[in-house]
Parts: sequence; C-alpha cells; structure tokens
Amino acid sequence: MHIEAVDFFYLAMPEVTLEADGSQDALLVRVAAGGHVGWGECEAAPLPSIAAFVCPRSHGVCRPVADSVLGATLDGPDDIEAIAARVRYDSMDLLQAAHTFSGVEMALWDLLGRARGEPVWRLLGYRESTAKTPYASVLFGDTPAETLERARRARANNFRAAKFGWGPFGRTDAAADRDQLEAAREGLGPDGVLLVDVGQIFVEDVARAAERLPALEAAGATWLEEPFAGSAFEAYAELAAQSKTPLAGGEAAHNVAMARHLMDFGKIGFVQIDTGRIGGIGPAKEVADLAVARGVTFVNHTFTSHLALSASLQPFAGLAEHEICEYPAEPKPVATAFVANPLARAADGTLKAPDAPGLGVDIDLGAARDYLLDIDIRVGGRSIYSTPAI
Repeated sequence: MHIEAVDFFYLAMPEVTLEADGSQDALLVRVAAGGHVGWGECEAAPLPSIAAFVCPRSHGVCRPVADSVLGATLDGPDDIEAIAARVRYDSMDLLQAAHTFSGVEMALWDLLGRARGEPVWRLLGYRESTAKTPYASVLFGDTPAETLERARRARANNFRAAKFGWGPFGRTDAAADRDQLEAAREGLGPDGVLLVDVGQIFVEDVARAAERLPALEAAGATWLEEPFAGSAFEAYAELAAQSKTPLAGGEAAHNVAMARHLMDFGKIGFVQIDTGRIGGIGPAKEVADLAVARGVTFVNHTFTSHLALSASLQPFAGLAEHEICEYPAEPKPVATAFVANPLARAADGTLKAPDAPGLGVDIDLGAARDYLLDIDIRVGGRSIYSTPAI
C-alpha cells in the first residue's frame, strides 16, 4: 500500500475557556491507503498542527510533515518506523512536527490493523490485552466541597481510582491544598486510589512542592504528578529523594529521550506517556519497554476522546503488572460526538484495549458536524489547506 491522502478535521466547542481541559477541541486525522482508512488524533493546538503538515519548507531539515508521509509505503510496522524516522530528520527544525505526526502515526497503525484484521496491540507483539484499572480523571474543585462531590461521583460511577488535578492546587498555601486532599480522600473512601496532578505549578521550586508532602502522605496518595516543568530533571530528582509518595510525569515528553531522562535522572516512579504528543504509538511502546527494564510503572496519558484513549492503551496493553490507566471521565461534548462506539468498562469497572481490528474505534464525523471549523490556510494567494468535506 501507499499513503494516498491525509486529511485533518478541526473540531471545537463553541466557546473554549481557560479551564485546563484538553477535551474542548480535537484535531482528527484521516489517512487513506490501499482502499483502507485509519483514524488518529493529535493532542496539541490544532491549527499549528495542521500548518506543520502543509507549510512550505524553510530548508532541508525544516520540511512539512507531508513530505515524509504522502506516497510512502505502508505494508507493516517497519514502514511506520521508517516514516517516523524521516519526519524526525527532515522536520527536525519544525518543532510542531512531533505533535502533528503523533495523530498521523496513530492513524497509520489503525489503518494497518484494519487492513490485516488485527488489533494494534497484537501488531506491537502482545499476545493479549490485559485488564486495566481506569481512574476517573477530573479537576480539583474550586472549593474542597466541590472536590468532595467529584470524588463521591467518581465512586458512584464505579471508579475505584480517581485523579484530581490543576484547579486551585498550589496557587495559595499548603494548608488550602491539604484541605483539598482531605476532601478527595473522604469522597473516595479509605480503599479508593487517590492520584494527584498539580500541572507543573511549582515550575522548579522544590521547597514549595515539599511543603505538600506531609499532606500527600497523610491522604495516602499513590503519586504526585508533574510538580515541575517537564524537563526540570534536577528538581524531580531532588523532590523524589525527600518524598515517600512516588512522583509521576511524562505527558510533556515530546520524544523518547525526554521520557528516558525523567526515569533515569528525574527518578520518577510512574511514567505517563501521551501517544498524541510523543510521536505516536511506536515511541510510546518504546518507552513502555524502557519502563519495564527500569522497574518504573508505565501509565497512559489522555484527557480527550475514546479514539485517543484506545491509542494510549495500545503501548502497554499486554503489560499485566502495569494496570493503572487514565480515563477521561467528564469530557466536553465535542470529544464524545465523533466516537460511534466508546470503550466500555467491564462490570467490575476495569478496561481493556479493544480486541478489534486497528484501534477498534469507529468515527462518525457527521455526528460532530456542528463542531467542525471551516479553515483555509493561504500562502501567496494560494490555498495550501482547506477543511475537507464530510
């Protein structure tokens, strides 16, 4: 097969707010080859991601992603890696390239799996898709009372685990954050798995982050996620040496090296990889293999649609001991509109990567028509991209 077409669909809520909720818009990618179609999703600002695919070249290693993808051979997993290698080299100075290609790469795996009648996880070498414990991924409430209610709602919706993130945490003092943690623990109950994501709020300030450690330990948090900027490896290592609560991070990794450095130098206990950012499913699987070798737990990162959720599960689908997985529990309507068959949790609340060809998620763009943005990118009076017709 040869890649014949790559189309992008920019979907967004009528109003996108400052809320730290990545499900407010979506960039879907459709790839066609050999009579088959595959779908992926970029986890980045949609318009720059589209531009990175179609922009005029600046020089030999600042080429549009399209140059490495269109017309390329797609007959097996090795072809996907060959395309990825070309993108990494020929677009090395196009800094949005990794984000753009992440969605394209997902779609390549989806297409290949559908063409072969195999789930992606099997193409990656796994024999089975093991059950994961999904955690409801929600934001801290503006008040502890709101956080308490969200925790109770998560348990009522059959989630044994929940992650609370962002919101007011870290923006005032340690006492206020302690109140938030106590509310989350009360709402989840003593047997609930409590995960905490502070959204890089402390940047590189280890002392401020360390002030929260006693409350995290008292609340029985399983991890403290992203206390610092994604590349602040020294700060991660310094806090890890003080903390009884393991650190987690990795969603900011745009390549395998960044994730490896967080494990080796940052001393994190959980590495969280977003297939929509790191370059796709292949690099995420590489990080999963590195994590296993280092005794670090691999966790998916996703906060958007079930298409992205399925893609994020594939790299560690067969790792039975790596069982925690993120699950977008309260996505915006745009993130649910285009998915025809959301991933269903089992009666016990667990989740598996689908045992179906490709990513096992069907797309219905017609159902998302009201969210589709009409985009036209013009250079020198010529249109180089326009929104495809549904």
